[in-house]
Amino acid sequence: LERIRADHERALREAKETLQKLPEEIRRDIRQDKEKLLQDARGRKEAGAPGLPQRLFRQPVGAVGQEPADPDVRQRREKIKEMMKHAWDNYKRYAWGLNELKPISKQGHSSNLFGNIQGATIVDALDTLYIMEMKEEFKEAKEWVEKNLDFNVNAEISVFEVNIRFVGGLLSAYYLSGEEIFRKKAVELGEKLLPAFNTPTGIPWALLNIKSGIGRNWPWASGGSSILAEFGTLHLEFVHLSHLSGNPVFAEKVMNIRKVLNRLDKPEGLYPNYLNPSSGQWGQ
Repeated sequence: LERIRADHERALREAKETLQKLPEEIRRDIRQDKEKLLQDARGRKEAGAPGLPQRLFRQPVGAVGQEPADPDVRQRREKIKEMMKHAWDNYKRYAWGLNELKPISKQGHSSNLFGNIQGATIVDALDTLYIMEMKEEFKEAKEWVEKNLDFNVNAEISVFEVNIRFVGGLLSAYYLSGEEIFRKKAVELGEKLLPAFNTPTGIPWALLNIKSGIGRNWPWASGGSSILAEFGTLHLEFVHLSHLSGNPVFAEKVMNIRKVLNRLDKPEGLYPNYLNPSSGQWGQ
């Protein structure tokens, strides 16, 4: 605890020091950090050090079976597992098959972010259940995915939310367990998200009807733009979809996002929040 407190206090001091700096001092520090990173990268290259591997994972990873030596750590771990068990049991009791549980009203809730797709909590929890060795719960979640997880819906979904929760959850479950159903479902859903990239620039729409393939952006987004924080985070899952399916199209779509961003001017060295997928210009 003392070490954690000391780290926290040090971080607060550093944050206060940064806030007291003038804008030109902050820009200077950023430039110096960039130069240091470039020098380090050149040094590794000249020394013949290998670059980053293309894939930083093994399959399956076998992320269970470890017992911490510290009794305090074991106690905390068991408490966290108890909390997970409590949350799972109540979701199963009050909202099974729906996307979320409202804990106060004890009612199920399905956000329009997922259209008519159901089971977000189940897919979200798969990797946690597996890592915590909650075998019965993982088994019932897997059976629900096999029998009930359906992407053949006529509904508009958030590409970002569906990607991080459904595609990401299924990929994690597959890499941990090796169960083929998770790979199959992840690739199936990834294919349904591809029409979102059908824009003049290849920058995807935020919203997509996964039956018709028609996309649009949030009406509140600046100038009908896509949101950098959304389309900029699709990379991880889509690269893995290409690896697992043997289809390069997923990786090509997200690599194009990087190419578009690299070509654009960065005002004050920063990336704005919004990018228009038709004009390829920053919205704000």
